[in-house]
Amino acid sequence: MLVLFVLEAKLRGSTKQFALIDEMIRTAGFVRNSCLRYWMDNRGVGQYDLSALCAVLAKEYEWAKKLNSQARQASAERAWQSIKRFYDNCKNPTIKKKGYPRFKKSRSVEYKTTGYKLSEDRQSITFTDGFKAGSFRMMGAFDLNYYQPEQIKRVRVVRRADGYYTQFCIAHDRLEKVEPTEQVIALDVGLMHFYTDNRGNKVENPRHLRKSEKALKRLQRRVSRKVKGSNKRKKAINKLGRKHLKVSRQRKDFAVKLARCVVKSNDLVVFEKLIVRNMVKNRRLAKSISDAAWRQFFEWLEYYGQVFGKIVIAVPPQYTSTECSSCHRIVKKSLSERTHACECGCILDRDENASRNLLAKGLEYLSRGGHSRIKDTALAGSPTLASVWYAQGHLNLCSISESLLNKFGG
Repeated sequence: MLVLFVLEAKLRGSTKQFALIDEMIRTAGFVRNSCLRYWMDNRGVGQYDLSALCAVLAKEYEWAKKLNSQARQASAERAWQSIKRFYDNCKNPTIKKKGYPRFKKSRSVEYKTTGYKLSEDRQSITFTDGFKAGSFRMMGAFDLNYYQPEQIKRVRVVRRADGYYTQFCIAHDRLEKVEPTEQVIALDVGLMHFYTDNRGNKVENPRHLRKSEKALKRLQRRVSRKVKGSNKRKKAINKLGRKHLKVSRQRKDFAVKLARCVVKSNDLVVFEKLIVRNMVKNRRLAKSISDAAWRQFFEWLEYYGQVFGKIVIAVPPQYTSTECSSCHRIVKKSLSERTHACECGCILDRDENASRNLLAKGLEYLSRGGHSRIKDTALAGSPTLASVWYAQGHLNLCSISESLLNKFGG
């Protein structure tokens, strides 16, 4: 399976060098926002018009010319992605909020194949464009030695609360062969437990944000007490950002490890197709739903299903909590009722009953011929699905090293 995954390393350099990187990032943001403004003032322009605008900006602004030409093109592509998403949402009547493109403060700059140079040991990177930021030592870039330079498609420099990182987008044929387990599983996610499967097994909800909420509130109070524009306020904001960054990393680490374990130990995985963006409109449950990060977990399930050649299916969750998994009667119950009790004598945990209904829906979907391509290739033991996962900053599914991937599931 062809994948584009990301290897990430932290940059080590001087304060002057990082100041130059900030200029590179601001210039990339300027190009992106300028392309967006050009589209607003001239409706009907296309992607190639935005690419041509990059050369115009380089002639008009001397400091914009310092940025590598392909980096300017990458910024224009970002602007077009937001415009295209808006057009697609306008064509979809089910989406109420169309997401009109907005100006954004950039936190990264992206290079394609020029504008940078790797050292012979691939432990240092030098940026060769007009900003002349110099060489940076990379911490955690050892895995880069396993891949050829031509496999590196893009390089992105990202600014985070705890420092600056470089990401290498690498094209690689990845396929892991595992022995069939002859096991099936259906997952019903929840807030009391992260998920309950059809066998009654439960995984506790880690609640990373809830556990760190006290510390986050304390750090937020420190920020509000500082004078606006002062250095102490900037330091307090940085500490607050580091804490939020730690919570997001904990959440992602949990989702990656659990998804890999679930997919590797089962031949068929069924989960509920939830529209999380609608669920978070409930003001009483929005924080808990966001903290659970179900969407992120589902995305990793689908990714590892491709890697291991397993069948991963999302089915509609309608009536799975109220329908009896034994006799298929509808048993209405409130959210506070955690036990399913039917007239037929079936007494189960509410979530276990729902997961059994999800499994039945998934098997019915397969029996009707749905998902046949994945089904045939997975059961044949030689999955040939080609999937390209494009690196999109914090949204990409594979921004971890290959060595860590081997540790996640044993």
